[in-house]
Amino acid sequence: MTNETKHVGVIGAGPAGLTSAYELAKQGIKVEVFERSNAVGGMAKSLKLWDQTVDLGPHRFFSTDPRVNAIWLEIAGDRYDMVDRLTRIYYKNTFFDYPLKVQNVLNGIGISEATRCVISYLKAKFHPETDETTFENWVISRFGQRLFEIFFKSYSEKLWGISCQQLDADFAAQRIKKFSLFEAGMSMLVHGKTKHKTLVDQFAFPFQGTGSIYEKMAGRIREMGGTVHLNETVLRVCVDNSDPIVELESGKRITFSHVVSSMPIIDLVKGLNPPDDVRACLSHLGFRNTILVYLEIEGSDLFPDQWIYIHSPDLKTGRITNFRVWLPSLYGISPNTILCLEYWCFDHEELWTKNASFLIQLASQEIRATGLIGYRRIHNACAVKLSKCYPVYTRGYKEYLKPVISYLAQSKRLSVIGRYGAFKYNNQDHSILMGLLAAQNIAANAGHDLWKINTDYEYQESSLITKSGLQKV
Repeated sequence: MTNETKHVGVIGAGPAGLTSAYELAKQGIKVEVFERSNAVGGMAKSLKLWDQTVDLGPHRFFSTDPRVNAIWLEIAGDRYDMVDRLTRIYYKNTFFDYPLKVQNVLNGIGISEATRCVISYLKAKFHPETDETTFENWVISRFGQRLFEIFFKSYSEKLWGISCQQLDADFAAQRIKKFSLFEAGMSMLVHGKTKHKTLVDQFAFPFQGTGSIYEKMAGRIREMGGTVHLNETVLRVCVDNSDPIVELESGKRITFSHVVSSMPIIDLVKGLNPPDDVRACLSHLGFRNTILVYLEIEGSDLFPDQWIYIHSPDLKTGRITNFRVWLPSLYGISPNTILCLEYWCFDHEELWTKNASFLIQLASQEIRATGLIGYRRIHNACAVKLSKCYPVYTRGYKEYLKPVISYLAQSKRLSVIGRYGAFKYNNQDHSILMGLLAAQNIAANAGHDLWKINTDYEYQESSLITKSGLQKV
């Protein structure tokens, strides 16, 4: 089959799905994208609120992979700028610099607590945990009990909704092993300096928000003859025959030569009518939902951070984003600041059932409690609920995922990608790469194993996006 005769269906218009469709369209392949919401971008879309532009939480773009960066620049053109990153940690009414600084740590937790942290750290170094299959044990082995309790436990349990003993160490290995914020801090406490330089101090950001990248990408797909359907829900994919069929909620059934799916893997596989053992494994896989509460606050000089991690267990929110300090093009002539408070929950939790009024009141109380806005007025507020945002790495989840992967591998004309589709805690760059490689498999039989794309991958010919374009590093 030639590329001109191929017809590919892509489920989901997030970074992974759109990148796949974009790359396929460039190869002359007919593509149709199906997005259940009214806008493209997935978790990386942008919104217009009170004459300003905001994202669905903080979505910085950063990659060292020239393939990923080239795609991003191809779409962004020169419509982006570099943002100097500033983020902090809020814990017990104290703000800690990110990365840690000796004087800041000492001022925040005091000499006595700092001493306990050092002793705990040294104890872990000489007597590490023997079982490192859990997130808690993995972290304690490297940073000590006290640092785990202060800087890991509360935030992680807010995000995942399970205890750190139930959370798989795979999450820590993916997200912490490249750089240890706390190891850097301990190095400074013990030696007075740090050699770590892997925190990203600067990142690229589009003038009109992250979502503008994917809006432009969708426009390019249409220009090349592809179709992007909005408000179109896919009920299931049928792979019983040689050509996969996409069944829409409207009742329409469309046959494709290949289907690329970024819909939640649980929903996809259930619709395939899998054998009982595979269906049983699905019950052990789950996603965490997100609730975003946006508050328009009086004034423009609230605090300098792009976002703040909330580690205090007495507050339900886990992260606060300040869109005023990203790029001026986002807020235009508005004199006010939009903040976003994030909450995470499962479908069965009470918070997920609460109405907007309750959520806005909760967020308003909690932002006051942090002291970040003082007595400034809250002019406007709204709440946004997003289902199935984070694949939960419950301890031993890979053993349940393996049979699902093996089952999907039997369908040679079905590719699963993205955070939802592949059950991977992807950033934008990881999802873009999965979409790119999936397209290469379809267009050129490249043979990439998409399951081997990890969130901690490194590309051997590294590059960075700067204000002047792509530069080797």
